[in-house]
Amino acid sequence: MSKLKTRRALLKRFKITSSGKILRRQAFKSHLLSKKSAKRKKHLSKVSQVFEGETSSILFHLKK
Repeated sequence: MSKLKTRRALLKRFKITSSGKILRRQAFKSHLLSKKSAKRKKHLSKVSQVFEGETSSILFHLKK
């Protein structure tokens, strides 16, 4: 059986910190922004942390 390839799409979407936490960007910030308030867009710009239940599956797919 050949080696598993790293999921390149996940590498572009997630960042792993030195402590092992996984960071992600918020959704709903790509288009239709004129109807969203400035406060809402500001909060959507922040980077948030992935929930603990999903970290194991993301780390599995990021392994080489």
